[in-house]
Amino acid sequence: MPVETSRWKAFWDRGGWWRSVLLAAVYLALYLGTGLLIGQLFGDQIDTDDIFATPQSVFFGITLALIVGSALLVAFVASVRWFPALFGRQPVAGRGWMWLAPVLVGLAAVLRLFGIDYGAFAPGVVVVTLLTGPFIGFAEELLTRGIVVKMLRDSGKGEWAVMVLSSLVFALLHSANILSGQEVLTVAVTVGYTFCFGICMYLTLRVTGNLIWPMVLHGLYDPTLFLASGGIDKVDGSTSGESTFLALAGPANLLFILLAIVALFVVRGRAQRAVDDAPVA
Repeated sequence: MPVETSRWKAFWDRGGWWRSVLLAAVYLALYLGTGLLIGQLFGDQIDTDDIFATPQSVFFGITLALIVGSALLVAFVASVRWFPALFGRQPVAGRGWMWLAPVLVGLAAVLRLFGIDYGAFAPGVVVVTLLTGPFIGFAEELLTRGIVVKMLRDSGKGEWAVMVLSSLVFALLHSANILSGQEVLTVAVTVGYTFCFGICMYLTLRVTGNLIWPMVLHGLYDPTLFLASGGIDKVDGSTSGESTFLALAGPANLLFILLAIVALFVVRGRAQRAVDDAPVA
């Protein structure tokens, strides 16, 4: 017997940019609320001056909220039964030049892995930080390159709009850093950079054809950046040591920006609906 689609699922199946923004805003509010609750319960374990001072500080200051956020996103995707669509083969093929995005992200992360001054951190901090990476990649990519991209495509948006709007949602999520006391200029630079990085993750999604790869690369890139720069959302390319590997990884941010600018001029295409794939007489 056919299963009647619930109103909940029918609402989200319509897609559209405003539903994407609504979902992202609700997720952000729940994520920030979780962070505040964790701060109230475990604030004595978090070093606000240096989040990477101890393993406990990293876990309660970063990781735990990401675990909760990931669980919330999984619950949402399960409620609308989107797992096959999100983790199946992407409906729009990539182009050869798009391989620059995953290659650059992966190369920068690997160089940092070799160049990080591991001795500068307390025992366990590096391990907890690297284990936090997969949760960053999973949550942020599932939301922006998974759910948001699907909703935009379902509403009939072309791939240029899908790329720009999903990257904009990704960037604006990071504007919440201003609530933690960061300077306005720093937050503005972070938003601009994350928009470009989001485009690179979109290109990775397109060329690899699977959401898993943006998750993996993002989950490797962020923690190595934290450990190399000594902080969160430091996008000026500075590093905490004189390692040759870190020096080689330094230009990555500029390359991401340049690649994103190129993508704004050349990305085209549109996801085809199933009816469009039928043979034409």
